[in-house]
Amino acid sequence: MKIKGLVHFVYAICLVSVLLGIQGPVHGRLLSLKKPDPENAAATARWLVSQNSWGVLNTISSELGGAPFGNVVSFSDGEPGKGRGIPYFYLTTLDPTARNALKDQRASLTISEHPIGTCGKTDPENPTCAKITLTGKLKLADKDSKETEFAKNALFSKHPEMKDWPKNHNFEFFKLDIENIFLIDWFGGPKPLTVDQYLHTRTTEYAFILGFLI
Repeated sequence: MKIKGLVHFVYAICLVSVLLGIQGPVHGRLLSLKKPDPENAAATARWLVSQNSWGVLNTISSELGGAPFGNVVSFSDGEPGKGRGIPYFYLTTLDPTARNALKDQRASLTISEHPIGTCGKTDPENPTCAKITLTGKLKLADKDSKETEFAKNALFSKHPEMKDWPKNHNFEFFKLDIENIFLIDWFGGPKPLTVDQYLHTRTTEYAFILGFLI
């Protein structure tokens, strides 16, 4: 009976999502059913980071004379429901991003609400379609530590394919040590938000659906 009730509950949630025009998760991506109020900048920022699975990671290119270099990368801030707000990455020095970071740690990660599916037909540049840029230092996670284990679980739970990436490509876990936050989630310019507010905000309990495509 419990399983049958759960199936009915999930079906009802999916039906409501369709009626509300909310796009469901693709390839197992997790989707919160509720976007925080734009006035709650910290909650919105954490929601954006937890709900997205990829973004544009910008580094200082040592191969292009110090020019900024943007690269589409996968990331995760934690296992489902356990996000900490700090983005982790699984990178190889066969790619310029990791090579750049090992020479100059300055970096930024830009994420849009648009891939989540909650912007509808709104243009990604419209202020009501939230966007965030996290700026800081792109660092190697401490090897053989609890942090590395956290990063591994966070990334592999959200990006299962990573477990099978070639071992001889020397992938390593990186994290973005956040120093500044730029958030747009409504009209009126960027929302004032400190790193401390971002990291220590109380996150709301959200309902998640896994594995459905609506």
